[in-house]
Amino acid sequence: MPVIHRSSYPGPPRFLFNGHLQTVIPSVFRKIKGVDYERERLTLSDGDFVDVDWLDTGSKKLVVLTHGLEGDSHRHYVKGTAKLFAQHGWDVLAWNCRSCSGEMNRAFRLYNHGETGDISEVISHALRTKKYEQVSLVGYSMGGNISLKYVGINGKELPDVVRGVAAFSAPTNLKTSAQLLDLPQNRLYRERFKSKLLKKITEKDRLYPNRIDLAKLKEVKIWKDFDDFFSAPVNGYRDADDFYEQASAANFIENVSIPVLICNAQNDPILNADCAPKALAEKSSHIFVETPTEGGHVGFMVPNDEFSWAERRALEFLSV
Repeated sequence: MPVIHRSSYPGPPRFLFNGHLQTVIPSVFRKIKGVDYERERLTLSDGDFVDVDWLDTGSKKLVVLTHGLEGDSHRHYVKGTAKLFAQHGWDVLAWNCRSCSGEMNRAFRLYNHGETGDISEVISHALRTKKYEQVSLVGYSMGGNISLKYVGINGKELPDVVRGVAAFSAPTNLKTSAQLLDLPQNRLYRERFKSKLLKKITEKDRLYPNRIDLAKLKEVKIWKDFDDFFSAPVNGYRDADDFYEQASAANFIENVSIPVLICNAQNDPILNADCAPKALAEKSSHIFVETPTEGGHVGFMVPNDEFSWAERRALEFLSV
């Protein structure tokens, strides 16, 4: 029963005294220096592309990093993880989801929480590039959900070298996460996500006329409306409910065949207990759930440390 009842997270600096501060302050102010990626453009099987960023240390071990919603490989949590793993002798591949590397992707579709084809192609490309003996995945927020769903749906069909996943602040139950975005205290996150996604959807409307009904914006009252009118149809889902069902990693990880860590803070403003599937962990020898009382959403800062606790916890978990 690998539910970790006593988290090793020591807690944040004193001035980060609630979940919102623990989320926002690192996102705005944290800077990671000394990470100089080598970028490669990977053409996908459907003719679209993703940009992947490498740190090559000459290792036989590779960590694949996946960012959160409207993030990229330069977000503080990705660069922090990349730097720490490289210092400990790992190669690093930090990939950018479609449209997230500074250039709009070619296809009509964007990226989404349930897209596992792209990460599968990224990993296959890495294994063609170099004969790695071990590949592990680290994902944050949306990237955690993607990484977990990838190993869940592939089960025992994973490449033999894929050995583990560490996911932090992962919305493994998208329906409840969408509902939490509608709370008044989460307006900052809701409006930030919405404004960024709208820019991309508007660009898709320009490139693919008459496939998106932008007039529906006037009907958006809750986040589910946005997913019904835009997120779902752009990404090939029937509606928001279909999107939530097909994208939520919790629906696919029951039979994972490698160790996976799901670590969500109890004071995460946009996740709740439904995203930390303890019932699954209690009957699995592979699913580890850790729920520190603090940490915020992709925060987990530690006093007087260059790296977050999440970054160090990922390295610890995947190095066993």
